[in-house]
Amino acid sequence: MAHYNVSFAGAGRVAGALCREMHSSGINIRQIASESGTNGKPLADSCKASWSSDLIFHDPVDVIIVAVPDQRLHQVLNSIKCPGNTLVAHTAGSFGLDLFSEGIKNKGVFYPLQTFSKGRRISFRALPFFIEASDHQTTGTLKKLAETLGGKVYLVNTEHRRMLHLAAVFVCNFTNHMLTAGKEITSKAGLSFEVLEPLIRETISKALEMGPEKSQTGPAVRNDQNTIAKHIDLLSFSPELQEIYKEVTQSIIEHYKKSS
Repeated sequence: MAHYNVSFAGAGRVAGALCREMHSSGINIRQIASESGTNGKPLADSCKASWSSDLIFHDPVDVIIVAVPDQRLHQVLNSIKCPGNTLVAHTAGSFGLDLFSEGIKNKGVFYPLQTFSKGRRISFRALPFFIEASDHQTTGTLKKLAETLGGKVYLVNTEHRRMLHLAAVFVCNFTNHMLTAGKEITSKAGLSFEVLEPLIRETISKALEMGPEKSQTGPAVRNDQNTIAKHIDLLSFSPELQEIYKEVTQSIIEHYKKSS
């Protein structure tokens, strides 16, 4: 295994998950830089690293991983001060290499396709890492880091990674919002969300095994207007959910009308 000294700019969910996994995989974590010590100090302590509130990184540091909210990314990348040969990579799915300052020569994107939550440990085994870099050596270093964590590496350009990030919003964020709506509606029936668990698990399992486009069931795919009208009426307690139901139902109807 190649040995690298890795530092982090950021101490949020993504930085925390990557940092702890790298540390447990034998990678030396040198420094955590974050605006606040609330997350930064405990993260640094857990990885036997130092913490600072500024973005000045000193030798020895081979790689700096920048994992901060998208709206702060440009500012952070242009504020980093580090040795000239340091590799700097960000973890954002929707941004490329154009955000880096000219002073950073070895630059890359180190995007793990996963949802991260505070206090929740996830497996990195076969986790997809989408990498883009300024040169072959930088690509090789980021590839080794991902593989050390057990990840599966894909070399993808900015345009394709942005589309992938959009796909992730649909399958993760939008799905979770639908589950939240399902929980709210279930509570209206006086029941617990857990009664939906077998259905949720089978829905996801079937989509992965058969393909989601071949797994669709329900009134919309049948264009059962009688049931659809009843559902819309039941949702009178929430005009917002009524509109979501109408939009998604029509989208499903149109999709399968084209496929037939």
